[in-house]
Amino acid sequence: MHAAITSYFDVAQITLYLFWGFLAAVIYYLHREDKREGYPLETERAGIVVQGFPAIPAPKTFLLADGSEVEAPREEPYDSRPIKASPNARFLGAPLKPDGDPMLDGVGPAAYAERQDIPDVTIHGTPKIVPLRTVPDWHIDHSDPDPRGMSVVGADGKMGGTVKDVWLDRAEAIIRYFEVDVEGRTVLLPTTMTRISRSKHTVTVRSILGKHFATVPAHKNADFVTRLEEDKICAYYAGGTLYATPERAESLL
Repeated sequence: MHAAITSYFDVAQITLYLFWGFLAAVIYYLHREDKREGYPLETERAGIVVQGFPAIPAPKTFLLADGSEVEAPREEPYDSRPIKASPNARFLGAPLKPDGDPMLDGVGPAAYAERQDIPDVTIHGTPKIVPLRTVPDWHIDHSDPDPRGMSVVGADGKMGGTVKDVWLDRAEAIIRYFEVDVEGRTVLLPTTMTRISRSKHTVTVRSILGKHFATVPAHKNADFVTRLEEDKICAYYAGGTLYATPERAESLL
């Protein structure tokens, strides 16, 4: 008994070829499915559809957790926001130079997406990111520094405000934002952009200066933040890494 079918093929060889064919089909399917969002790509050339190979799949309807439905791929509304920056040279792809305040105008690292103006929610349908004062069952571990009452200091060493509260992510059980009082105005500060000093009783932010806290994008509701507001807030602090001072936008050499 032997596994040879002919003098040129046997069972093992055919099995290998079938596996290769199955693997190629899986790769094709996955590569096609990952084009349900973001395609076709935008181009400055009229009449050209940029989608590559394989082509965009047929639309499919997805049922979301909140009961709503969404179809993908779908016609996305065109982002008609004006780009508040001008090319610094006369060729396609030239670097853009901001026309005004890039941190507020959404230019470069301060750019943000037009996300839905609704809060992220937990599996129970309640806002996911909320201030600690609204959830009495949660608390800061006693071994960790409590930032409430600490001074918030910018990259220039100047005070920008005082931490009033912390905002936690109930789904991930981590602190997402510090709620900062800036001369009577409340703004949010992403914890990933901070360094806490228990000895100095300060929260330091290196991406922006002390004066910039006064113009951090606001959030409308005192007890939750929407997806769009989060994008604007995080983009503002991220933009400061390049635009907080004129020197940061220059080359190192």
